[in-house]
Amino acid sequence: MLVPALLVLLFCLRGHAGLSPHFLQQPDDLVALLGDEARLPCALGEYWGLVQWTKDGLALGGERDLPGWSRYWISGNAASGQHDLYIRPVELEDQASYECQATQAGLRSRPAQLHVLVPPEAPQVLGGPFVSLVAGVPANLTCRSRGDARPTPELLWFRDGIRLDGTTFHQPLLKEGTTGSVESILSLTPSSHDDGATLVCRARSQALPSGKDTAITLSLQYPPVVTLSAEPQTVLEGEKVTFLCQATAQPPVTGYRWAKGGSPVLGARGPMLEVVADASFLTEPVSCEVSNAVGSANRSTALDVQFGPVLQARPEPMSVDIGEDASFSCAWRGNPLPRVTWTRSGDAQVLGSGPTLRLPSVGPEDAGDYVCRAEPGLSGLGGGAAEARLTVNAPPIVTALHSAPAFLRGPARLQCLVFASPAPDAVVWSWDEGFLAAGSQGRFLVETFPAPEGRGGQGPALISVLHISGTQESDFSRGFNCSARNRLGEGGTQVSLGRRDLLPTVRVVAGVAAAAMTLLMLIIGVTLCCWRHGKVPPAEELSVFGTGPTGSSEHSLLLNTLPQGPIVHTDHSDLVLDEEGALETKDPTNGYYKVRGVSVSLSLGEGPGGGLFLPPPSPLGPPGTPTFYDFNAHLGMVPPCRLYRARAGYLTTPHPRAFTSYIKPTSIGPPDLDPRTLPFPYAAFPTPSHPRLQTHV
Repeated sequence: MLVPALLVLLFCLRGHAGLSPHFLQQPDDLVALLGDEARLPCALGEYWGLVQWTKDGLALGGERDLPGWSRYWISGNAASGQHDLYIRPVELEDQASYECQATQAGLRSRPAQLHVLVPPEAPQVLGGPFVSLVAGVPANLTCRSRGDARPTPELLWFRDGIRLDGTTFHQPLLKEGTTGSVESILSLTPSSHDDGATLVCRARSQALPSGKDTAITLSLQYPPVVTLSAEPQTVLEGEKVTFLCQATAQPPVTGYRWAKGGSPVLGARGPMLEVVADASFLTEPVSCEVSNAVGSANRSTALDVQFGPVLQARPEPMSVDIGEDASFSCAWRGNPLPRVTWTRSGDAQVLGSGPTLRLPSVGPEDAGDYVCRAEPGLSGLGGGAAEARLTVNAPPIVTALHSAPAFLRGPARLQCLVFASPAPDAVVWSWDEGFLAAGSQGRFLVETFPAPEGRGGQGPALISVLHISGTQESDFSRGFNCSARNRLGEGGTQVSLGRRDLLPTVRVVAGVAAAAMTLLMLIIGVTLCCWRHGKVPPAEELSVFGTGPTGSSEHSLLLNTLPQGPIVHTDHSDLVLDEEGALETKDPTNGYYKVRGVSVSLSLGEGPGGGLFLPPPSPLGPPGTPTFYDFNAHLGMVPPCRLYRARAGYLTTPHPRAFTSYIKPTSIGPPDLDPRTLPFPYAAFPTPSHPRLQTHV
């Protein structure tokens, strides 16, 4: 207690005498690296007494060499008041709070904190220096610091000088609650490209800003890395293509597998595959799968196969109402993409191009078949056309069909053709006093049935038939209407019944009947001719109606030289057939003249060419009118058998000249025929009644 009191007294006395002691320099906080030298400065003015240093309040001593503290000493010019504290080498225990004190003056410096830094040691990477990883599998790399580094070091990851992200810092606690070493965990998912890569873990702190590094090398196991190529890549359909599958893997490759469009290619096992290209390779790629102990990987590639157009979707038939829009679509596949055009069936005019054809506001004229056509490809193969029908729904179209003329009071049939889409509700026939859609009504019957084939695009066709039994005069003068209706409207047409003249038919029937009778008579005549031929006496020359006074025979005929004539039936009432079959005649003068009449027999003859002939009766004359026939064409013919003979002085030939001497000719012109009457191969005229003979014998 005595020394401090003396110091205070001395200070008071000096204060009165001059300047008082004071600090010229005080120590500051100091950071020193472990093992380095530390210096804490202290300088006093106007003080020449005892100076000492304290460590955490403990006096180190007043001597300059600080006995007991081998690494500590005080240095500097004491006369000038310099009293610096040196520590060398600095150790961890030197970290404390230091003060410089002038004990005799009662002065104390501010505390100075000495911080001792411990640089980190090289970190440790678990599993290093070669770390084995599996490519594609997430992994963690751990870097751990060693020693009692102060401050706690920072652990960083680098690759090729570039700092890596994705690390996690971790500092475990020791049992006593103090911290121990620190760890840094790097999370990564390696790939095959990381095989052989070098990673660096660096421990860095204030004590060692440059830090210390530890490097590791990654050893990757990875499934195959596949490269697939095709040669050639662009090919025409039908050409050969070679696929090559190359792979790198760790551990080595154990097998190959090929597939096309997901389906395995049977028999393909190695790294090469040869195929013949077709269109399917464009949409079904070829894949190669390579395997090893770690896993497998595959690659696929599609060929650029050029081929001609192939139809994928046909156009669908359309049915639209009149005035609405219509559209057709078709799809063609090809490489390169084919050019698609649209036309109407049977017409080369192009209506549009592309997969879709649009027809705005269609009308009946737009109905029909439309063609979607694709041109062949570069190889000349493929291409073609597909058709679809457009049906335009419209009011029915009714057309009259040809109907055969009918006879009066005979059957008749009228027909009409109906095109309608949608189908008509009914087809109706109407006339003046009625109408009929189906079934029968009086003399009328209606039948409706499908037509064999409709007109393209105008819907199904129907044929409606109106049957008339027992036609009347009014049926030929009036019109019959055929009409049809559907939901879009009504259509109709008028059909007339034509009349057929009965006269030509009657003539044909009469001609057939006459021919039949003639044939029958010819057969009978030939039979009689042949039967009588054996009993006929030699022919003799007869005079027709006698001779003149000069005895001339200008009116006589040789019977054996007369021309052969056809069958002629004369309707003379004065000729009678006797029981023996000979023709007997009465005296046409009733005894006034002693003249024997002419006997006319039924004579048969042959026509030119040896055939029997008979003139048909005329249908123009009234019943009972004798037939007039011109025999001039047959006068030069010689009969094959002797059919002409004289009996009882009479001429037995029917030649018309036999009557010209006593038949008075009459002036009769051709008949007035209707202009519509068909010409006939013969003419018939009425013959006047037989007059009396005007010649005396």
